[in-house]
Amino acid sequence: MNREGALLVMIAVAVALLALGAFAWRRRSRRDAGITAPFGEVPDAAAVQTVSTGFYVATTRHGDALERLAIRGLGFRSRVDVTVTDRGVALDLVGQPRMFVTTERIVSVGRATTAIDRVVEPGGLVRLAWRAERTDGTTETVDSYLRPQDQSAQGLAAAITAILPPSTPTATDQTSTTSTGNAA
Repeated sequence: MNREGALLVMIAVAVALLALGAFAWRRRSRRDAGITAPFGEVPDAAAVQTVSTGFYVATTRHGDALERLAIRGLGFRSRVDVTVTDRGVALDLVGQPRMFVTTERIVSVGRATTAIDRVVEPGGLVRLAWRAERTDGTTETVDSYLRPQDQSAQGLAAAITAILPPSTPTATDQTSTTSTGNAA
């Protein structure tokens, strides 16, 4: 085979891989189309407890850190500003509307080491488990992973834990959390 033939084969393989990736993402998006994020503003009467900047890593099925969900507005890694208030947690992802998770929706908060393709030092990610609405009226518990840059993951997790009702479970790491507590 000459150079031109090898180049054509490599281009064909690259195009096929890109097409398969686009097909897989489209199927995942259709699969997760029924799950909606709680977009909205922070209530006017909410008192800000802490603000942190960092990275939004992913949202996954609860307890399955390697199963990314393609929820509109939460499908891709992004910079994030996290605002913890006495009423809930606001996530401001670049290019997306503000998402506000009320304390009633939060199932648990903890720290994790792995999410999708991100592996960090032990406990370097904040795992926020919350109930997402489905278009059929039910809820599904999902995990959103955050990587704070201006404070420790432990500090952000503690700030979120402080706003939760006493019945909401918390954990220090992924290995000690299970589907318990307020999970729907």
